[in-house]
Amino acid sequence: VQLVESGGGSVQPGGSLRLSCVGSGFRVDTYYMGWFRQVPGKDLEGVATVGSSGAPVYADTVKGRFTLSKDNDESTMYLQMNDLKPEDSAVYFCTARRDWPRNPLVKLGYRYWGQGTQVTVSS
Repeated sequence: VQLVESGGGSVQPGGSLRLSCVGSGFRVDTYYMGWFRQVPGKDLEGVATVGSSGAPVYADTVKGRFTLSKDNDESTMYLQMNDLKPEDSAVYFCTARRDWPRNPLVKLGYRYWGQGTQVTVSS
């Protein structure tokens, strides 16, 4: 299993970015997947996650601004981030697991991780 993120960068507050995560070695439509983020000195924070069925789960801090989607044919998961704020600055990681988590936004149990992509929101 391999996950490769892309799409990070620097934007001004209020701007948008779209992150991509390409999965290989497994079927993305059969795994539970999501996005976490981390700032220096802090633990990983769940941002948005989704299973093979059902609606995505979002952290309260990003609800209404971020949208998670998947293209199973392209084996790719996306995170559309709008109205970005300085507090959204972090390294964003793509993650996947086979089982359905009890707490989707908690990092425990996620087995596969990408290398991360930096998002910086600053004026």
